[in-house]
Amino acid sequence: MKKTAIAMTLLLAAAGAHAQDIVRHKIPGSDFPIAQAVTLPPNATIHFISGQVPPVVDKGANPDSLAAYGDTRTQTMGVLKKIDEILKSMNLAMGDVVKMQVFLVGDPAKGGRADVKGFMEAYTQFFGAGAQPGPQPNLPARAVMQVAGLNSPGWLVEIEVVAAKR
Repeated sequence: MKKTAIAMTLLLAAAGAHAQDIVRHKIPGSDFPIAQAVTLPPNATIHFISGQVPPVVDKGANPDSLAAYGDTRTQTMGVLKKIDEILKSMNLAMGDVVKMQVFLVGDPAKGGRADVKGFMEAYTQFFGAGAQPGPQPNLPARAVMQVAGLNSPGWLVEIEVVAAKR
């Protein structure tokens, strides 16, 4: 009888764990489109997506130039579209992204500072209230950092993400 009670308790605990959802903790008192933290349940499958870089937007430009890839906003849009395509090929969506690391190179046109405004203009097309085709409330935990450079002198943006689904 005791073994049966223990087995039932374990079975109920496992069923409860299976029913848990991914929890996105909002930043208190803020509408900024990132999560303060994301908690994954034990039954979540985690997917690590390698850093993605921008596609060429001007094939006639020198492939080592900013002209070949565009400004920070253009590059961010291109990178996020690539990530969206990768996720879709894995039966995932941008709403499954739980962690994002963004590497921005200082834009010479912005005095060598990272163009965070340009990045955010593209980012909010995929996350938050302004997302297209409609609001996408599943916000990731995120870090944005300025780096000295990336592998190509024309790249201003590289983004890697972690996605999870239960």
